[in-house]
Amino acid sequence: MTSATHLIIGAGPTGLHTAQLLAEAGHAVIVVSRSGGASSHPRIRRVALDARDAEALTALAGGTRTLFNCSMPRYDRWPEEFPPIAAAVLRAAEQTGADLVTLSNLYGYGHVDGAMHESLPMAPCSVKGRVRAAMWEATLAGRVRVTEVRASDYLGQAAASLFTLMTLPALLSGAPASHPGDLDAAHAWSFTKDVARTLVAAAASDASWGRAWHVPSSTTSIRALAEAITRQAGVAAPPLSALSPAELARLGETDSILREVAEMGYLYDQPCLVDSRATERALGVAATPLPQVIADMLQAGQGSVTR
Repeated sequence: MTSATHLIIGAGPTGLHTAQLLAEAGHAVIVVSRSGGASSHPRIRRVALDARDAEALTALAGGTRTLFNCSMPRYDRWPEEFPPIAAAVLRAAEQTGADLVTLSNLYGYGHVDGAMHESLPMAPCSVKGRVRAAMWEATLAGRVRVTEVRASDYLGQAAASLFTLMTLPALLSGAPASHPGDLDAAHAWSFTKDVARTLVAAAASDASWGRAWHVPSSTTSIRALAEAITRQAGVAAPPLSALSPAELARLGETDSILREVAEMGYLYDQPCLVDSRATERALGVAATPLPQVIADMLQAGQGSVTR
């Protein structure tokens, strides 16, 4: 990828890791978020902007080669906030001629027996899955080159997933920990830095466009992951229990984010497996070994994994 300017919408860990990779490769990067913020690299510029403002986003995107949509509205506001952002980003790409790389997840596939692969049709069984699927279908119908990178539950410093928000802090503090679903079912976990590497590789490959790619991910159960983390952290493993649907529903009565988790329970009640062989072959990205992923999380210190 020759030197160019790229625009990233979203300043979460995946967006910022993507910006860092591009900047280190000699590219100029603009990172858009509501709050802006300070830059971590001389070739990265942080801009405060509401990504739903298509006119402002288009003006900012002028002259950029690639738009990376790494935005993430509040989990309980997806139907209201996600589609306007996706529409504005698509319009900015169409108006400027930039390529568009979107970051998504596995929700659009719905219930799948066996490993999920990119050729599966969109068959969402949840509100949030329908939001994801509709945004992808609208983007595919646009007048731009587009590709999508799909990840499973995030791990890594500052990663936001049900495990990092609900279970990890208790594990590291020695308090009894819990997580919904089958604690012994195999589950795919995507490292935020591998997500960024996949986004950058997809943007640079002529093979990427018009299709989706899965992030190469580690596969282990919730229980095995919890044991590996406490062992590597050198702390005693606290009791780990499966949170029942009724218990989760009670928590959701006072927490709007946890209330939204209930419809995604099927991803934790059975194996959640991701086939990423196409990404590994075509884009040259492989999953970081799980001990390195855990080390990355632990570098943040106990209790510092945040939403």
